Order: sequence, then C-alpha cells, then structure tokens
Amino acid sequence: MKITGKLETPAIMEDFNYKNYLLKDHIYSVMTFPKIELIDRHPMSISSIFYSEVLFLKQKLRETIRRNFLPPEDSIMEAMLLGDSGQLSEDLKNKLNITGLRHIIAVSGTHVIILSAILMSLFLSVGLWRSQAFYFSIVLIFFYIILTGLSASGIRAGIMGGLYLTAQKLGRQSIGPRPVAIAGAAMLGFNPLLLFYDIGFQLSFLAVIGLIYLDPVIKFFLKSKWKKILKNKGNSGKENNFISTVSATFAAQVFTLPVIMFNFGNISFVSPITNMLVLPIVYLLMVFGFLSAALGAVSLLLGLIFSIPCQFFLFYFIKITDIFSGPWAVKTISNISWVWLAVSYLLIAVTVRFLNKILIKSRYF
Repeated sequence: MKITGKLETPAIMEDFNYKNYLLKDHIYSVMTFPKIELIDRHPMSISSIFYSEVLFLKQKLRETIRRNFLPPEDSIMEAMLLGDSGQLSEDLKNKLNITGLRHIIAVSGTHVIILSAILMSLFLSVGLWRSQAFYFSIVLIFFYIILTGLSASGIRAGIMGGLYLTAQKLGRQSIGPRPVAIAGAAMLGFNPLLLFYDIGFQLSFLAVIGLIYLDPVIKFFLKSKWKKILKNKGNSGKENNFISTVSATFAAQVFTLPVIMFNFGNISFVSPITNMLVLPIVYLLMVFGFLSAALGAVSLLLGLIFSIPCQFFLFYFIKITDIFSGPWAVKTISNISWVWLAVSYLLIAVTVRFLNKILIKSRYF
C-alpha cells in the first residue's frame, strides 16, 4: 500500500490539545485526505483472517441494531455495545457531556464488568463449574474487546473485567486496591504517557479508587441513617440497591471531578442527579441490548422481541438527557492551575482517610 500526502503537526485547539492526545499513542504527525494506492496483495495471515471475520461479525451486529432501533436510539446502542460513537449526533454528544452521562454509552470497565457478570451467570446456570465458567468468560471478554476495536479504553475495560472475573473465581465480591494498582502499573509500564495525556485512563482509575475507598464509607453511613429512619427495621433489597447506586455515583464523582474541571473547565451541577437516575437501568439496558443484537443476527423475530424493553429504557435515558441539559446545568471555569488540582486531591485523600477511620471505629464498637 502506498500513501501519499503532506505530514503535518497535530493542531492545538483552544479547548483541546490534539497534539498531546495523539502523543500517548506515539503519533507525532497527521495526514489529511491522503492518496492511497494498493500496490500489491499478499496472502492473508491467520491473524488477519481472524480479524476480518471479527469485522464481518461486527458489521452484522451493527446492521441488526439499525434494523431493530430508530435514530437516535440505534447510535446509542452502537456506542454502548460496539464502541462505535461516530453515529452520535453533535447535539446528543453535547447533551451527554452537559449531563455527565457520556461515560454511560462508552465501552468502559463498568460495561465489561456487567458483561462479565452476565457471562458468569449464564455459564454457571447451564451447569459449568466456577473455574470453567471463568475461563469461558475470559475468552469471550477478550473476543469482545477485539470486537470493539482494541482501543485504549477497551483494553482498560478488559483489564477491569478480568479483575472482576478473577475476584469471582476466588469467591470474592469486589476488586481490592492491590490488583487495580498492579493493572495500572502494568499499563503505565507499556506506555507511561497514558498517565499525562490519556484523560480516559486517569478518569477510569480515579473512579475505581473512589469505589474502593469512598463508596464503602458512604454506603455504611447511608444505611445507618436509613435504618434509624425506619427505627431499626433494616433495609429491603430495593432500598439497598438504591443506596448502593447513590453511594457508588457520589464516590466516583468526587474522585473524578477535579480532573474533569482541570481538563475541560466544566462543572456539571446535575451530573450526580442524572447518574443516580440512569445507572439503575444500565444493567437491564445492556442485557436486553446484547440479547437483541446477538439473537437478532440469527432471528429477526427474537431480535425485535428483546429490543422492546430496550426501547422503554432508551426513551427514559434520552428524556433524562433532554430535561437536564439546559444552559443552567453546567458552569465553565477557565485557567485552573495544577496547584489547585494537587490541593484538591490532597484534601480528598485526607478526608477519605479520616472517614475510613471513623468507619472502622463505628464497625468495631
């Protein structure tokens, strides 16, 4: 293949450093509208044949989604399930950014963990041993990451999914800080530039750290407060789910907010509210979405049947973004110093450490 064109240095825009964004992938120049010529065709290797079949399957799933859903629902499902965000309209992207819901439709650790949970439950329900279910799930998660394009965010998500499955195999309910630290160190070992230039990497691991250290504290105090309101009657399953959603949302928001403000200069006043309203439906949306896309590829009727619940969840999701995406929902702050960023995380670390000490004393006594 022969590519002809002019190499240019990536532009630095007013609100986005495109040069640094590409630098993390060791890309130093770009070429706009190059002339591409096919000089010779070599026999395809086994890996190329495999990847071409993966792309064929991805196109089949994409066609199924577009057949079962109307715009803009189809673009949301493509982004959420296949990692294709190119079909999202600029208006929808802007609304998702304002409401703090853009991460919901991106292939992330949350999505892969949900898929991992679905696969483990499926394999265990058909009679496989836990170790067998683990290995089958790992293989399918690896295949799914390839399907979504092997992007940096997808690989991060795959690592988080692998950590979740490992915890499940060992009989644990959550991922501890040590495996997350090892995963982060391994990724930085391969590409140290991720730490400075990949905002997605920063946000992903900050959110996980928030879930590890702050979520249990918030959850404990919310349950204690709720128990007092109910006069020691305990918490029902629905109440526990609601408390878990609130605590996880708030914990992730606290740890990621300083980086978001530093890089984008925006603070969304509605993000905690919108996330609490939307997160409870994400699991169901993904379950029925995967079933609709996978079964719809072999049966039009089955695809349509499983797309019906998705239509209701997508209507709700879009309605939330419309209601909370007004100009009043976001505040722009310019020229934020890195000193402010460092002080913010120092205060968060001190506060979380103090709260964890209180939590330990409360549980002990």
